[in-house]
Amino acid sequence: MSFEFKAPAILLLVASVLMIAPSCKNNGKNESTTAPDSTRYTRTVLAEGLDEPMQMVILPGNDVLFVERKGGVRLYKDATKELRAVANFEVFSGIEDGLLGVVADPDYEKNHWLYFYYAVAGEQAVSRLSRMEFRNDSLLRSTETVILEIPTQRIYCCHSAGYLKFDRAGNLYLSTGDNTNAEETAGYTPVDERPGRELSDDQATASNTNDLRGKILRIKPLPGGGYAIPEGNLFPKGTAGARPEIYVMGARNPYRYSIDDETGYLYFGDVGPDTEMKASDGELMSFDEINQVREPGYYGWPYFLGNNQIFGKYDYATGELGPGKDPSKPMNESPNNTGLKELPPAKPAMIWYGKNNSTYFPQVGNGGATAMAGPVYYSKHFKKAPYKLSDYYDGKLFIYEWIRGWVMAVSFDESGNLKGMEPFLEHWNFDAPVDMQFASDGAIYMLEYGTNWFSKNTNARLVRIEYAEGNRRPVASIEMDKQYGAAPLTVKLSAGGSIDHDEGDKLSFRWRVEGENKQGETVSHTFTKPGIYDVELTVSDGEGGEGTTSNRIYVGNTPPEVHIHTSANRSFYWDGSTLDYAVEASDREDSVSVADVSLAFGYIPNGKDAALVLSGGQDPSSLRYLKGQQLIASLDCKSCHSIDKESVGPTYQAVAARYRGTPGAEGLLVNKIIDGGSGNWGERAMSPHPELAEEDAREMVRYILSLGAGQQQLAPQGVLRLDSHSGRDADGVYLFSARYTDHGANGIPPLNGHDHILLRNPLLQAEDFDAGNVRIATVTTAFMSYVYGIQNGSYLSFRDIDLTHVRRIGYRAQASGAGGTIEVHLDSIGGPVVSRLEIPAGNFSGAENGWKEVMGSVDETHDVHDLYVVFVNGDAGDKALFSIDWLKFYNR
Repeated sequence: MSFEFKAPAILLLVASVLMIAPSCKNNGKNESTTAPDSTRYTRTVLAEGLDEPMQMVILPGNDVLFVERKGGVRLYKDATKELRAVANFEVFSGIEDGLLGVVADPDYEKNHWLYFYYAVAGEQAVSRLSRMEFRNDSLLRSTETVILEIPTQRIYCCHSAGYLKFDRAGNLYLSTGDNTNAEETAGYTPVDERPGRELSDDQATASNTNDLRGKILRIKPLPGGGYAIPEGNLFPKGTAGARPEIYVMGARNPYRYSIDDETGYLYFGDVGPDTEMKASDGELMSFDEINQVREPGYYGWPYFLGNNQIFGKYDYATGELGPGKDPSKPMNESPNNTGLKELPPAKPAMIWYGKNNSTYFPQVGNGGATAMAGPVYYSKHFKKAPYKLSDYYDGKLFIYEWIRGWVMAVSFDESGNLKGMEPFLEHWNFDAPVDMQFASDGAIYMLEYGTNWFSKNTNARLVRIEYAEGNRRPVASIEMDKQYGAAPLTVKLSAGGSIDHDEGDKLSFRWRVEGENKQGETVSHTFTKPGIYDVELTVSDGEGGEGTTSNRIYVGNTPPEVHIHTSANRSFYWDGSTLDYAVEASDREDSVSVADVSLAFGYIPNGKDAALVLSGGQDPSSLRYLKGQQLIASLDCKSCHSIDKESVGPTYQAVAARYRGTPGAEGLLVNKIIDGGSGNWGERAMSPHPELAEEDAREMVRYILSLGAGQQQLAPQGVLRLDSHSGRDADGVYLFSARYTDHGANGIPPLNGHDHILLRNPLLQAEDFDAGNVRIATVTTAFMSYVYGIQNGSYLSFRDIDLTHVRRIGYRAQASGAGGTIEVHLDSIGGPVVSRLEIPAGNFSGAENGWKEVMGSVDETHDVHDLYVVFVNGDAGDKALFSIDWLKFYNR
């Protein structure tokens, strides 16, 4: 029997309410109707560079213990602000297995018990829930007591889940993934019933009442090991063909969940599939879900998703698609099912969304998805907590997204039904949030997994977020004149970038360096021995508010020095000109060959993009593909791909290698980015990006394919032709870059040395000055802006201009006043004059008439200077002298 869902009018009304609900009272529990100002939150990075952090437990005193997937157990000590290695489990860390979960016993302060869930190393495929004592910052491995073991398969990927939580009654919950082959589904669901394909049939796990995978289990651990079954699970103890541990079944990958301490409701995020099957409204059924569990139940996978949308039954033997199941009475008739045939009625999701923009929940965005359910916040649980959230969030559920990087606050009506959702902390980006918990002092702790899958990421971190009513904490910021160098190294430190959002607060600054305390907005410190040193700054506002931040100093390795020498101009290019160069490199700790210096040269049509290349420290080897590179960085691509590090998707270099020389490859990949799909790199599907313009997708593809084309090899000395611009490219620039990476020294990692020459169009718009005291007129009908109201003593300043080989400066000027002299000074208003030009008086006005180019000679000048263009007429009083549209530098 086939069922089709038709969205009733009331559901469409609810969907529209989701966008307007943020200011409504939540559950009638508080009177706060306005979300707090974002400046009332401060975020402190406590530790970073973590190796696949999974779950954390906040211990007394705000010490944070967390586990890493490959087996690491680490402890952040709040008192000393240090991160310690506690233990390392031997685990099987293939596919998505490993050390996945940790939780403290409800009576932890008395018994010091921690519970862990991990895939046991060795030949036996089993995942284990066990308990150990944690005392004096040490994990006593000899106290391990096994609670539960779950047999698994380790042949096919994926889905392990592994999150742990206790409820207020002392029951322990454990989420388990379906542990089924998710990569050979041909765009359908994994219900392969052919002989020998048992590991590709989710009916054997998630929808099997006699299997513990694809579930959320609820048990009562016993002091001596093992567990009891609490009353009220899905199947009463003794039910034939059903495991009594099951609380929720029919889940694919219930990765993160929470338990509402007031209502007892369980909320879980279930990570969805990539399918080619469509829901009744035409949307692909690749839904991630947020589910509300008021009582034990069956949540549909692999037969239903979302609001009980039905998957047709795909026959892998015949390739035919048949009718789906009945949500009110689903039957598991698979030969691989070892449990009950008739399953409980399927429960629909509370929130569901796919890869495209959601009709019902538009705020969740689009792209790849990994839905997670976090904690429910209640103000009364934090009555005296210094960092408790505003009552505005009372009773709201926090959900978050690994791939999309957002956090949402979900509100409910008085009956506990979904009322609305709104962004939370949207002024910050989160790099794959993987766990979110409240501390007893009201602060939020967040674990961020980082950019690349299955990798140790520099942006994998432990973060603490604090909210302040009334007086706001200062935001501490450290600036330093150098971060790397050989010993002895003297570093000047400044807190000048620190801010306080409360007007009138007087800030004081306290530094801690090498165990020494220092006071003052600026301090200096000399490090005498090689090593990596933490510098901590605490900013106090005199009203009880403090903000803290830290940074690292690396002593023992000096950055290499790289210089580009040229006899050409270092600021401008001209038609038919060339750039001669010779590269020099040296390093205090290494012997450097200039042949090892990486050189790159290219033309960038939009000069503003060059600043992004330079500020990011990138090697501009593929400058012509910069737009595509930036588009890739701005989308969700980084969640599954990187240039050269393996993740869940192929590296861009591997893609470039596969499609090098393939006819039509560009168009094929453009369609793949926009439409999504699977099959070329295994069965894992690529998310669609339907909102992306075709030309933008093409720019992305061109950049990816360029990575396999081989880069232009430049000699350490030579001459480059500047012939890629045209007369219309007023904003284009040439960028020549030289970069060398040393080998590291004294335990300090390798460092980069870099130099560059940026050549721009010799025509500078007058209104683009870096400093000055003139006015700018913009005339939209004439498509121009210009400087006007110039008086005696007015000036324009342009920074870092090389006048080498510049013979003349042309000005597009308008005689619109008393006239006067243009003087070009070096480095200050009173500096040496290298050019003078008289502008006659005149009475032209407006932007249409009287403009002409006038030319002034330039004295022979070398090197780079700040230019001050000063306007002089001592007899004009406060009368206007003339107007200037642009300046142009000539080499002949």
